[in-house]
Amino acid sequence: MKEYLSSIVKNIFKSFEGFNLVWHIIAIFFTIILVITNIDWFYFINTRSGVLMSIFFPAAILGGILPIIVPLYLIISGYFTKLNKDEMLGWAILQATIIGSVISSFYKMFTGRIQPDLQNVANNISGNFEFGFLKHGIFWGWPSSHTTIAFAMAFTLIQMFPKNKFVKFISIFYALYIGIGVSFSIHWLSDCVAGAIIGTVIGIVAGRSYKNDAKV
Repeated sequence: MKEYLSSIVKNIFKSFEGFNLVWHIIAIFFTIILVITNIDWFYFINTRSGVLMSIFFPAAILGGILPIIVPLYLIISGYFTKLNKDEMLGWAILQATIIGSVISSFYKMFTGRIQPDLQNVANNISGNFEFGFLKHGIFWGWPSSHTTIAFAMAFTLIQMFPKNKFVKFISIFYALYIGIGVSFSIHWLSDCVAGAIIGTVIGIVAGRSYKNDAKV
């Protein structure tokens, strides 16, 4: 467990090393563009659809539950069935989930972005940020934790199964479903775009760190 916690810390820092840091800057850049051009607000106003909401409503729930259930299932089942590959995969996905949560929460502590008001579509609040420290908590705002974690999980799997087309399809489909789903409800579009970029970086870092050990 000590080594596992150590690898989490190491991979958190790796997620900001070298060109990975550039991707964080790109995520910030895209957010600025989407906010100042009012694309965030335009997207919000034009996605108020009962059909879309009914299709993507489960995204917020699944995006909160699956990152916990999936890795724990793999870890426990792998342990009891002696399938070390499954257990290792579970630890890799769990690490991606933890790192995604830590990094997205860290950003939220300082950005304090106000979430969409689903009851008021007349007042444009898409540009409202409360920069500082913990002015708007760590559960709402920029970037989307749901999207960050979903893409982190997806690209961890893709890194560990680079030749498996089915895994790639399911992983990307899941990540997009979660990201698009929460962009219709609890997050602005730019929250999710940034989460997808940052989550991809995290997934690649976590996946590569486990790939050789897992030998999948």
